[in-house]
Amino acid sequence: MFGRLGAHLRNAGEKLLLSRVVTPAIEFKHARAAHFSYYPSERSNNAGETQKLNMFQAINHGLALAMENDPRTVIFGEDVAFGGVFRCTMDLKKRFGNNRVFNTPLCEQGIVGFGIGLANVGVSAIAEIQFADYIFPAFDQLVNEAAKVRYRSGNMFDCGKLTVRAPCGAVGHGGLYHSQSPEAYFAHTPGLKIVVPRGAMHAKGLLLSCIDEPDPCIMFEPKILYRKAVDEVPVEHYKIEIGKAEVVREGDAVTLVGWGTQVHVLLEVADLVREKLNVSCEVIDLVSILPWDAELICKSAKKTGRVVIAHEAPMTNGFGAEIAATVQAECFLYLEAPVQRVTGWDCPFPHIFEPFYLPDKWRCFAAVRDILKY
Repeated sequence: MFGRLGAHLRNAGEKLLLSRVVTPAIEFKHARAAHFSYYPSERSNNAGETQKLNMFQAINHGLALAMENDPRTVIFGEDVAFGGVFRCTMDLKKRFGNNRVFNTPLCEQGIVGFGIGLANVGVSAIAEIQFADYIFPAFDQLVNEAAKVRYRSGNMFDCGKLTVRAPCGAVGHGGLYHSQSPEAYFAHTPGLKIVVPRGAMHAKGLLLSCIDEPDPCIMFEPKILYRKAVDEVPVEHYKIEIGKAEVVREGDAVTLVGWGTQVHVLLEVADLVREKLNVSCEVIDLVSILPWDAELICKSAKKTGRVVIAHEAPMTNGFGAEIAATVQAECFLYLEAPVQRVTGWDCPFPHIFEPFYLPDKWRCFAAVRDILKY
């Protein structure tokens, strides 16, 4: 009886699968489809020779340059020896040897603690946290040790040679443990520097700046950009200044502020606003979370009189709140409407409901429409 029942179930299952040959592929594609269009960075006239690279390739190239320039540079983390989950360290062990590129145990506190020790004795330590969601076991090491050692020791020691890389943000199928954006937790910590690249060109330039920076740095890398972000990237060593925001597009009606992936969402919004509402938005990439460029943001806010800030992290105590507070304090008499924030929701990051969680172009467009009507 059980044999016949099993046969019936197998036949029913095969019919069900055959009837859905096309549909699963479509659903799979949409589940992982990006919620934005990528806007390549403009090529600088003085960039010299460039090469078309995606973001993980640009990071790999930056790491290789750092290793070549300083023989006391090491790279370590979970699975980095074979290239890492996102392939950012691919072939580096082959080029530089397993004494300089090596795997660690699955212990984020140990990874960062080891990096702190190396940095304090002059070794340039580049640590990879496999997913930013798992950086929290290392929170104490970063906040209470790395950030404070210079002050605590009266400048006898420092962790300026420590750089921590961590893939962050939504990727289309990450769920609650592989989609978070934890930058605001660390932005409360004097002594750290925090950057978020929006594409391949910025990833390489910011990485090289972090490696040379005399304070410990964290670079949160939006993982959805690793393959989607393709730029003309300068071949030679170059740096992008930490603490300096960038006006990606000029406008006069509303200032749109974001970082990482959200910059591309806001550029789509600016196009949509131009088409539907016939006004221009100024789009600013914050680039650096700590320190952040309050001067440039306030200058734009005084020009437009309206500000919308967008980020993937939850709203409550997200870094957008700090920007909003500063704009309110410095630009109050210039504002035509309250500062608006479009963010993730104050709940765990969902899996199947990710499209409803993210601050996509439609939610951001609604905020711009409302702020113009205020």
